[in-house]
Amino acid sequence: MKGAGLVELRGDVVPDDAARAQRPAGADGFGWDWLKSPNRSLQFDRPQRIWESAAVPGRARPYVVATFNLKGGVGKTTTTAALAEILSAEFGKRVLLIDLDPQRNLTTMMVGEIRAAELDSTDHTLAAVFTDALSGRRPRDAADLVQHQVSPMQSVTTVDLLASSPKLIALQDGMSRLTELDPTTVLASALTGVMSTYDYVLIDCPPNLGPITQNGLRIADGYLIPTIPDVMSTYSIPPLQSHLRHLSSAWSTPITELGVVITKYKRSSAVHQRTLETLRENPTLPRLFPTRIPESNQIAAAAEFTDFGTLRQKYGQGGQFLALRELTADFLATTRIKLAWGR
Repeated sequence: MKGAGLVELRGDVVPDDAARAQRPAGADGFGWDWLKSPNRSLQFDRPQRIWESAAVPGRARPYVVATFNLKGGVGKTTTTAALAEILSAEFGKRVLLIDLDPQRNLTTMMVGEIRAAELDSTDHTLAAVFTDALSGRRPRDAADLVQHQVSPMQSVTTVDLLASSPKLIALQDGMSRLTELDPTTVLASALTGVMSTYDYVLIDCPPNLGPITQNGLRIADGYLIPTIPDVMSTYSIPPLQSHLRHLSSAWSTPITELGVVITKYKRSSAVHQRTLETLRENPTLPRLFPTRIPESNQIAAAAEFTDFGTLRQKYGQGGQFLALRELTADFLATTRIKLAWGR
């Protein structure tokens, strides 16, 4: 927004020497006289993302977030689905879901078992992208695979999906054979024409660090770790952090820790209380989101592909939905702050 006394901040890419040349020199040598200029604009470097064919100054980009834990059964997929549906229905955001887990639970939640099987049989899943690469072909444009306006909930109208397939299990074993293409960039090469139309892209990763997972992490700006607050679910967080820092360095791409989301929380559990205290006291661990998602039969039942009427009825009227909505609001604020470098 421009006007008298206002300063516009933009994310254009400008080399250091060019920026110095554009900046009016002030009497103090620092150049604060630019505030008197009719073109009051600060310019910052805006890194090109791997999925972009070119960085376009002034064009918004989505926040790309992977949900990941090396332990299965921690509520990762349900948390991802809830974030997407609440971002859409409650906050008006356009969301793309990318299901990289061969179990395709997220796909089934969004389109149902029958439609998921149809997509698989007609090669309209992400398995087609990886099959192309392994066959020596250019990975197809993922825009042809996007399923629009998924979710059985009528109130959710702006969530799209790139579906998963059990075929990814076998395809992952062959990824190491790729020689013409970096095995971790297959997905990125297929997404060039897709990502910029969304506000958020949420990637549901399988509980391993294989090449399919690395394709998701390669395009991610940051990651969430949903976890049950017990020893078995949290023990892998430190090695996961370490490995993601290693990948980030190897790829020369920041992958920001957004935080840990506590799921299936039992207030009465002494184990859960002790684990929470351990997580809070360890300064090397990611931030804990303050909202804890309670263990709930209603949240578990939300995986069923049916229109529950309202999101409150779907996820639970006993405070479960309110906890998920509060988490989503915190997630919105966290991404805007921690991932501002990529906008």
